[in-house]
Amino acid sequence: MTTILGIESSCDETAAAVVEDGKTILSNIVASQIDLHAQYGGVFPELASRAHVEAIGQVVETALHDAGKTAQDIDAVAVTRGPGLIGSLLVGINYAKGLALMTGKPLLAMNHLEGHVYSLWITQPFRPVVFPVLILIVAGGHTELLLMRDHGIYQRLGGTLDDSAGEAFDKVGRLLNLPFPGGPHIEQSAIHGNPKTYEFPRGKRDASYDFSFSGLKTAVMREVTVAPSADARTKREPDNEKKSQLRSEVRVSDVAASFQAAVTDILVEKTVRAAKEYGATEIFIAGGVSANQMLRQKMRKDTELPVRYPPLNLCTDNAAMIAAAAYYRLQMGLNSSLDFDALPTWALNNTTYEK
Repeated sequence: MTTILGIESSCDETAAAVVEDGKTILSNIVASQIDLHAQYGGVFPELASRAHVEAIGQVVETALHDAGKTAQDIDAVAVTRGPGLIGSLLVGINYAKGLALMTGKPLLAMNHLEGHVYSLWITQPFRPVVFPVLILIVAGGHTELLLMRDHGIYQRLGGTLDDSAGEAFDKVGRLLNLPFPGGPHIEQSAIHGNPKTYEFPRGKRDASYDFSFSGLKTAVMREVTVAPSADARTKREPDNEKKSQLRSEVRVSDVAASFQAAVTDILVEKTVRAAKEYGATEIFIAGGVSANQMLRQKMRKDTELPVRYPPLNLCTDNAAMIAAAAYYRLQMGLNSSLDFDALPTWALNNTTYEK
């Protein structure tokens, strides 16, 4: 039995979890900063770092307590090294290094995106995986399409060239004067809307497996907002007080439904095509946007392959997925180290880790 304490602080959630053998969650604690950042319409990096500093000690202590463990009972500590916000990452890394030094336990530096992949391994009941599998990661600032040939072996097929799907949801949510984060609020509004009201563009509808959502965001803005007057353009006001002036005829629910349809259409289209081309046995969806019900429904409808996605509490950032990924990396021979720095733009590929 291998028990790993995971620590995650890559963006705006301070999280710690204890996981056994990469599949059994003993505890999973997340301190969210949504209320803190909502007033700015997005994550404020400096405030995020400060909030991590204030929360991380209590979060780790609670995770150990709820798991019925002490720091000496665990076999290893795992922490997110990247990608993410540099200040936020450093809080988790420095705390994890201190804990490893104090207890003498091995410390594993983990890739956040691989954590999202392994959120599927701690989803119960677990079914054995037959490789290769096609993985769509739609998490915060990341939209990635990967072929996973085995544990730790990834081929990146494509990804976002500008805004990620999650960023597009947040920005369009702000255009529509919906609360932050945009994803769940757009989805909720879209339930009452007509997805055929607006023909928004499906970006990068080409032979590649790359994605582009910045043009879609701009198309929404041009369709639904009133151009600011000269006086409005010169008026200085805090970002958190700025609100979009929507055209009088605009129904927010119709815009939300049409926008959501455009995003999910291109995500499903390219994922299904890639799965077929590369002979995948299953399709995995992971990350915050994988909670979107339209995305799940379209993916199941448009492919004959099995489709897996995490439960809602494992879609967003959490530390259980970091601990689960660390278990499999430990089996592959990943060495413990205290000599590493944060990697804010760390890509997930075959050379992600060095033994």
